[in-house]
Amino acid sequence: MDTVQKKVRITLSVRINDQGQLEDNTSTHIGNYYRKGNMDVLTYEENIEDTAAINNFITIQADKVSIKRTGVVSMTQKFRENQITENIYKHPHGTLHMETFTDAITHQQLDENDGGHLSISYKVKLNGQEERAHELVLHYKEEDSQ
Repeated sequence: MDTVQKKVRITLSVRINDQGQLEDNTSTHIGNYYRKGNMDVLTYEENIEDTAAINNFITIQADKVSIKRTGVVSMTQKFRENQITENIYKHPHGTLHMETFTDAITHQQLDENDGGHLSISYKVKLNGQEERAHELVLHYKEEDSQ
């Protein structure tokens, strides 16, 4: 089974609705895209506060998505439609228990013209508090090889 590997530009947008208060975050990164069999993988490094690096590893399969972050923060968040998943989010200021209910996942594989697209609609409870609705939208497009 051949593996496809490409350099991509990744744009990640997350909208959080906390009881009507909206918070939007968008970031752009250069990373790598891999396709092996029925699995797509995106990897990229994100730098926060000019000092700390976080390595991101996103695995996309037909029935689930996994986001693994390592470095100054660490977590492995799993998404499965209409299911609750749990994980621990560790950061320099402490640890949070996350309970995630995934409403919907849509994925379009990397295409030369349109790029790739991943959208996840989910709700999160942090340490048992009120749930907050999240909308994650990730676009990735092959970088020009110049």
